[in-house]
Amino acid sequence: MHDDVERCVRAVQSKDARFDGWFFTGVVTTGIYCRPSCPVVPPKPENMRFYPSAAAAQQAGFRACKRCRPDTSPGSPEWNHRADVVARAMRLIADGVVDREGVPGLAGRLGYSTRQIERQLNAELGAGPLALARAQRAQTARLLIETTPLPMGDVAFAAGFASIRAFNDTVREVFALTPTALRDRVAKGHPPGGSGVLALRLPFRTPLCPDNLFGHLTATAVPGVEEWRDGAFRRAMRLPHGHGIATLRPQPDHVACTLSLSDLRDLTIAISRCRWMLDLDADPVAVDDLLRADPVLAPLVDKAPGRRVPRTVDGPEFAVRAVLGQQVSTAAARTHAGRLVTAYGDPIDDPGGGLTHLFPTPAALAQLDPETLAFPKTRRTTLTNLVSALASGEIDLGVGSDWEEARARLAELPGFGPWTIETIAMRALGDPDAFIPSDLGVRAAAKYLDLPSTPAALAKRAAPWRPWRAYAVQYLWATSDHPINLLPAH
Repeated sequence: MHDDVERCVRAVQSKDARFDGWFFTGVVTTGIYCRPSCPVVPPKPENMRFYPSAAAAQQAGFRACKRCRPDTSPGSPEWNHRADVVARAMRLIADGVVDREGVPGLAGRLGYSTRQIERQLNAELGAGPLALARAQRAQTARLLIETTPLPMGDVAFAAGFASIRAFNDTVREVFALTPTALRDRVAKGHPPGGSGVLALRLPFRTPLCPDNLFGHLTATAVPGVEEWRDGAFRRAMRLPHGHGIATLRPQPDHVACTLSLSDLRDLTIAISRCRWMLDLDADPVAVDDLLRADPVLAPLVDKAPGRRVPRTVDGPEFAVRAVLGQQVSTAAARTHAGRLVTAYGDPIDDPGGGLTHLFPTPAALAQLDPETLAFPKTRRTTLTNLVSALASGEIDLGVGSDWEEARARLAELPGFGPWTIETIAMRALGDPDAFIPSDLGVRAAAKYLDLPSTPAALAKRAAPWRPWRAYAVQYLWATSDHPINLLPAH
């Protein structure tokens, strides 16, 4: 995108918010970089320079605009729909892998050398993994500075900086302000919140249809781990340094997010996982334009555009839940999952609601007695084999996993058919082209819309919907009045 100068100039001159996160504009006369929708008067085209990432703009010597705050743009949708090594690396960097494990750890997860990873990221993004992680730390630091009363030393280490000096230098370089001056710019009447609890806005590209997104998450919520309360979806998350509770409330132009964290070092990762779960970095215009080209889907898209794919914050957890949901109702699947949570999950305190546990890890579930599970023996075997493979690391369902390899590994397990594998690919792996033609809801929609009814014929008919078949599933499901399609009542 950033190489198409003409298109970038048009986006900047029209202040087109659809391109926020796709590229960043450096202005040579001011030394700042902006998002395309920056409200200031657009610079002359000859003074614009375009970069594929905020890190690349920073490396080129530009500092972040104080008006449009380009560091808070939605993420590039490229990393959601691509399965190549660069996209996988970006998803892992967003999940904090470089801060926790360094570049060697990132390379090891991807199966490449550090030199190969650095070369590929520099070639496509204009910055290596360390620079990309540094830009992310700067954004986390800004959030902590502006929304908490933490001492600056605590902010530095919570944001992932190795020293106070590196923290101060980065903040001054990226934002052209000292950390103290940045805090002083917080508007009067909006004092920082208490330590460990942060309120922030999660931006997205419009349009966004919250009905199926929050409806699905709530209708399938695991008791004790997830709930809908006071107009918000609440979710307990297991994080690298502790746990957190996210409260997510849909608003017209953003999702209001409150995070309660046991360790503030997990802030960046918690934000990334919430955005991933809500599919907030998607490009709904690109998706809907392609699906609208099909006369069967066009009325569904026009009725409620901007549907997202409801995902999960934990891939292994969702795989377990998918097995529990095989050939049973949504209510029965929730009941089975709730029993596992009560028996094997880690208890937590939730003063603001009714969350009681973290979902159990594969290692904890590996200790379960299959005879205690209240479902058929074949499904018990399917579950225990899955848990064993997850606990041993034979199957990787993390955000940086190889989608096709994960599918192949799952297919080797007994009891894993196309429905289970594609459901996991859609909601855990985040593959935007995952398709489940054998799903009862999809088949009912196909019948209602006079589409082919058999899975093979429907899959063939759906070929023009690629690479967005997972989004097409959301529109097909919307033809029913199932609770997954309805925004819960307050």
